[in-house]
This record gives sequence, structure tokens and C-alpha cells, in this order.
Amino acid sequence: MSDSFQVKTVQQFTPGFLQAARELYLENRWIDENTDPAFPGNAFANSFIVAGAFTSQGDVTGVGRAISDGVSDAYIQDIMVKSSFRRQGVGRMIVCALRDELKKRRIEWIGLVGVPGTEKFYAECGFKCAPGHTLWLGGEVL
Repeated sequence: MSDSFQVKTVQQFTPGFLQAARELYLENRWIDENTDPAFPGNAFANSFIVAGAFTSQGDVTGVGRAISDGVSDAYIQDIMVKSSFRRQGVGRMIVCALRDELKKRRIEWIGLVGVPGTEKFYAECGFKCAPGHTLWLGGEVL
């Protein structure tokens, strides 16, 4: 892990931060060019916590967010790191910052959904698979 990255919660979504985040969503193919230009700004505004990873020069290298009722449980989602900064601990820093901030706010039930192949990554962040539980999805499944 490089100490040249800083992860912090983001409360003011500047145009530069939103553009960098949108580029991450595009790079990771979670959205396309036709996606509403207000995304991810609206998603971030309606999230409980948004975290960003920044270089010492202030460039955005990664983002993540948590959605929650603010009382009992939360879900971490949309963990993304710019491809040129992967495998340097940035994603882990984002997940851990979100987890730690949620726990600081006394939210102990924290879930997330990882795609196949991310099990080791999330285990290294302190998460365990929930055997015997089934993921249910409604609406369009991508």
C-alpha cells in the first residue's frame, strides 16, 4: 500500500470530483455515455457516505459509497479504482474507510455484494461470506 494516497469522506461534490467519479464509472463500464449526466452526482447526494481516494496532488484515484438508514445497517457499494492505480491498496483503503466511518456512527451491520473473484479482496477488508443467505434482486439485473 502506498502512503501517497489519502482516502477521506467527501461531503462537497465539486464539479471536478463528479467528473472524475463519472470517468471511473465509465472506465469500469458501470455506466455508458448515454447515462444521465446528473449521475453520479444524484447518487452521491442520496448516499449516506461517499469516500474518495486522492493522490498527493489531489487527483481522484478511486471512489466508493455506503447507503444506509443511518441507524442500524448499511451497504457498501460502487468501489472503483482507476486502472492505473489498482493493486496498490487503494480499493482496500476505500472499503476500510467506509467500514470504519460506519462503525464510528454505530452502524454495525454492514453488507456488500462482490462480483465473483473479489472474495479474497473483501476478506482482506474484514468481510466474510454469509453462508446460507441468498441474494435477491428485483427489477432489471445487469
